[in-house]
Amino acid sequence: GYRGAFRYISEPEVFALEIEVLKRAIAAGNDNLAVMIPFVRSPQNLRQAKEMMEKGGLHFGKKLKLWMMVELPVNVILLDSFLDVGVDGVSIGSNDLTMLTLGVDRDNEVLAQLYDERNDAVKWAIGRTIDICNARGVTSSICGQSVSDYPELLEFVVKRGITSVSISPDAFWRVNEEVHKLELHGKR
Repeated sequence: GYRGAFRYISEPEVFALEIEVLKRAIAAGNDNLAVMIPFVRSPQNLRQAKEMMEKGGLHFGKKLKLWMMVELPVNVILLDSFLDVGVDGVSIGSNDLTMLTLGVDRDNEVLAQLYDERNDAVKWAIGRTIDICNARGVTSSICGQSVSDYPELLEFVVKRGITSVSISPDAFWRVNEEVHKLELHGKR
């Protein structure tokens, strides 16, 4: 769809407004911010978006980090090239990554039975992303319901060395306890 990095590049005047809001947040004393670029189709698109932000007056470093979503198979396949642009962290969007890896619309009732975040191809993509990030010292996170819904997937990402998991508030205590047990018993 028409969204993410390509939209930022295609509509620079709209993106400039978002950049201005970030500059105001930084000027107000916020010094722990991250920009998350979604739906990045190529390293070139990521580089263009980053350059637009820098030309707009944003300075990436200790106070402002650059993150990208990993939700497209191309993100996994070319992850090293994306990271070369200067990414501080990635968030694996398990919902979109599953849908686009399997070619299954998760909102289609007829295909719903085929949508499974535990599929071997999806787990390979998630594992590869975590491994590359760990090797390069880049923070990795996963968002979506998958690690809340499937304890075996939570164990998989923790064992692989993911930096953090994003979960819904109602699953916080349960998932927090599971991660603690996994890390305590050497599964990481």
